[in-house]
Amino acid sequence: MKRKRKKRVKTIFVMVLFIFAFFIVLKAIRSPLEVANRLNEQDSYDNVKKYEPFLRKELAKYQLQNYTPTLLAVMQQESKGKGGDPMQASESAGLKPNAIQNPEESIRRGVKHFQRALTYGKKEKVDFATVIQAYNMGIGYIDFVKKHGGKHNEQLAKQFSLIQVHKKPDQYNCGGDKHNFRYPYCYGDFTYSTKVMENIKSITASLPASKNQTDGSF
Repeated sequence: MKRKRKKRVKTIFVMVLFIFAFFIVLKAIRSPLEVANRLNEQDSYDNVKKYEPFLRKELAKYQLQNYTPTLLAVMQQESKGKGGDPMQASESAGLKPNAIQNPEESIRRGVKHFQRALTYGKKEKVDFATVIQAYNMGIGYIDFVKKHGGKHNEQLAKQFSLIQVHKKPDQYNCGGDKHNFRYPYCYGDFTYSTKVMENIKSITASLPASKNQTDGSF
């Protein structure tokens, strides 16, 4: 009996030791990965941050420089700061997609588009999330939200998207890809405001305090 008990205790001890060693190894593996992920997350905003001085300068023309983190977040969502039209402002200017091939011109147009949406949004007393979504879906989205309570949500964005899809079904069809997460709401991105708000949090946390003047609200 004693031998069996000792054997059982030894077995339990070995199992506990094995489990402890397993978690030590797991932690050792995860730590570098977590560091790498944090670095990758930080690096993912490097392209947009290089435009911060010019973006702030353009916003200052409208006394809106406090919205610099917001516009950086918009740029991150639009292009991650890449290409000749990082604000994806061509269509809002009545041009074909990516017609603008000058980042500074893109920023000027993008800032102007945002300024219009912000001014109109305040006038119509909608929430800030609606203004952000209007950068993606156009100023008409502000009117739509005003008629439906004044506060953005993804269900309203889907409804507005379908209205536009029905107007031009051949144009707004997600390229015929029914597996696209937006389908059948192929006009704009109904999750746009949510994504930009998350970008604002990340960018705000990474900017120096002197440049971090707003969380992107009215």
